[in-house]
Amino acid sequence: MIRTYQGSCHCKTVRFEIDADIDHVRVCDCSVCAMRGALIHRVPADAFRLQTPLDNLSVYRWGSRTAADYFCPTCGVLPFRKPSAPTAEEAANGLAPFDGWAVNTRCLEGFDPSGVPVRTVRGSTLVIRQSR
Repeated sequence: MIRTYQGSCHCKTVRFEIDADIDHVRVCDCSVCAMRGALIHRVPADAFRLQTPLDNLSVYRWGSRTAADYFCPTCGVLPFRKPSAPTAEEAANGLAPFDGWAVNTRCLEGFDPSGVPVRTVRGSTLVIRQSR
């Protein structure tokens, strides 16, 4: 069932809301995600409403530099990110780009991640070529 969730960083400087049926969360094992510990759920672009100007957030890009990890400049929490584009191999195997947002479900009011299945994303095995 689709529900509207309010989300924010720890200090509430960054605010957003989503419409989602959160039937699972994703845990990635790449180096940055393993340290971060976020439980991610993807939502389409039209189901995400940012209430804080994007320019007010800090952004981190790494690897292929096609993803954007957005952080609160005050408390440092990552409430959401723009997922990376498919690698050449993924695109060759038919994986289409995702036009939406990956939301850290730990930042959603009233959502208990212990009640949904966890899917592991093997980000540590992706071969990412640095763009210059």
